[in-house]
Amino acid sequence: MKVLLFGATGMVGQGVLRECLQAGDVELVQTIGRAPTGQQHPKLRELVHADMWDYESVSDVLAQFDACYFCIGVTSSGMAEDKYTRLTYDMTLAAAKVLARVNPQMVFIYVSGAGADSSEQSRVMWERVRGRTENALLALPLRAVYILRPGMIQPLDGIKSKTAAYRVFYSLFKPVLPLLRAALPNQVLTTRMVGQAMLALTRSGSRSRVLEAAEIATAGRAAAA
Repeated sequence: MKVLLFGATGMVGQGVLRECLQAGDVELVQTIGRAPTGQQHPKLRELVHADMWDYESVSDVLAQFDACYFCIGVTSSGMAEDKYTRLTYDMTLAAAKVLARVNPQMVFIYVSGAGADSSEQSRVMWERVRGRTENALLALPLRAVYILRPGMIQPLDGIKSKTAAYRVFYSLFKPVLPLLRAALPNQVLTTRMVGQAMLALTRSGSRSRVLEAAEIATAGRAAAA
């Protein structure tokens, strides 16, 4: 299996990259981002790409993969809707549309968020934009598109968020998160579980195209078993 990974330097992306590199059936992981991951591994190949809204110059590279895991996400806090749309909807669809054209047999998995609104009518800006992004992805002519809607994710294996507010949160609640996960095993995920769930969906598929936290947890546990 060859995997294309967007957002490998973010908290979720780091976890997904780790699981992909450890998976026996993954032979290559190609990351695409504005900065390198700083990691070295025989399976890892990196492409530093400055313009995350234009992939025409590298479209031939994108045609070689079985799956794409899109883990780029930004917080909407303090952000106007047009800017959030550009960083969420526009950036994601810029990549996905090229992939649908050059590699329609690919599985595309998008990390959205709990609360995303498929009706696109929510009064909450980020919920509308995420829902619109999901709908646009599901309409693309790809072999399969899966949407993950995780809520709380516990970072493991030394992984840290790039967002300062999240780093403070995880630092303060680090002792509590394992207890929450034990009490709510289908609601509090880990970076490992998200990566394992993506691999499981690529291998075996799912009847659900939009997976909430409990379904992500189930897929992740099944893959790790």
